[in-house]
Amino acid sequence: MILGVMLLGSTLFAHGHGNVTPQGVDLHGLELLGDEWRDTNPYRAGHPQHDLAVDIGQSAYNQNCAACHGLEAKSGGIAPDLRELENGDYGDEWYKERVVNGAVRDGRVLMPKMADYLSQEALWAIRTWLETVSLQTTGQ
Repeated sequence: MILGVMLLGSTLFAHGHGNVTPQGVDLHGLELLGDEWRDTNPYRAGHPQHDLAVDIGQSAYNQNCAACHGLEAKSGGIAPDLRELENGDYGDEWYKERVVNGAVRDGRVLMPKMADYLSQEALWAIRTWLETVSLQTTGQ
């Protein structure tokens, strides 16, 4: 019975956000951040592991976010276009709020609490990559 509930729960989770099951992220070589969430992106440009974080973030995004937010963060209208997310601390605040708390409207999960599935290192690495493709960075 418990297995059936677990399977049902994972099915509902997957269908609630683009039919995707969160995938693990290889963080090999990336500085670990500890249990307490940082308020701003620690891997931003200037961090010695920025380029590694970008690479990890791109891979993690493709595995865990692209189904809803689009390849290269170009949304097809299902979810917000993450290229429009503001760079810097203000964008970090919105990003952290969303990945930690998710988004629910009228009882429907629009975005799960991704911090329940991915580490803050993986999620900040995704944010680091997102800043490289943002409309502010690319000037589009």
